[in-house]
Amino acid sequence: MSQTPRIVFMGTPAFAVPTLMALADNYPVVGVVTQPDRPAGRGQQLTPPAVKRAALERGLPLIQPPSLRDPQALAQLVAWAPQLIVVASFGQILRREVLELPRYGCLNVHASLLPRWRGAAPIVAALLAGDEVTGVTIMQMDAGIDTGPILAQREEPIRPDDTQATLEARLALLGAQLLLEVLPAYLAGELKPRPQPDEGVTYTGVLRKEDGRIDWSRPATELARQVRAYHPWPGAFTTLRGQHLKILRATPLPEWRGEERPGTLLLLDNGATVAVATGEGALRLEEVQIAGGRPMDIAAFLCGRRDCLGICLGT
Repeated sequence: MSQTPRIVFMGTPAFAVPTLMALADNYPVVGVVTQPDRPAGRGQQLTPPAVKRAALERGLPLIQPPSLRDPQALAQLVAWAPQLIVVASFGQILRREVLELPRYGCLNVHASLLPRWRGAAPIVAALLAGDEVTGVTIMQMDAGIDTGPILAQREEPIRPDDTQATLEARLALLGAQLLLEVLPAYLAGELKPRPQPDEGVTYTGVLRKEDGRIDWSRPATELARQVRAYHPWPGAFTTLRGQHLKILRATPLPEWRGEERPGTLLLLDNGATVAVATGEGALRLEEVQIAGGRPMDIAAFLCGRRDCLGICLGT
């Protein structure tokens, strides 16, 4: 069997780029499929996905179909005649016609230890849940959502200060490395996939901007995880006198006990700590960003805003 199959790669965000680069350095990548450009930033300018930028830098053939149901997209896949399709955080479900197209099937680089956190946002889900360990899975794709058999997995500890961005960066490199390690044996027929266990299945849905809104009635430990999980997108946010306020860095104070209403902005430790009362404990604020402003440490932010102390955020 050939060890250098024609590969089509499908992926969209920064997480997918290391896998694309690793494949392009070692195998013939005959085509790349990614999502269309989307509006982004304050000006809502059309912005290409990270995979598009990487593919263009390498001069790789590229298509951006709104859906793989587009007959032109399927026709292009057939024309590329891939022997293997590799997917990493693509953002679309692969139709059966696509799954059955390549000789060696379709492999997925997934950012969790399946079957935990099947779905679109496994990194965020692991941080929100307070998982101590996550990892990557190389999976043979089937018609389900991340239900296919497993080729290989590798663990990665979650650090106490990890954010979505820092954890994603490590898992992206880990996934690319693991894929390169297993491909030779897989292509030679020496590595057989094993079914996912029935126990431990969890799911995570598509991340929405509104998911970042802070509910101050929840425990401080959960809110601190929310701040880390949603950085940089969609960001954990609340409102201050009607203005959008992002919480960029924060630490839970689970032992704090007070009578203040959840959401109340407080000074603790004789004025040394700025915190917010929560449903259980308090959340110490360290870095914030008001709408239209730049990120600021909380002490600088409160200069000129001391009258905000004692008011309730999110109302």
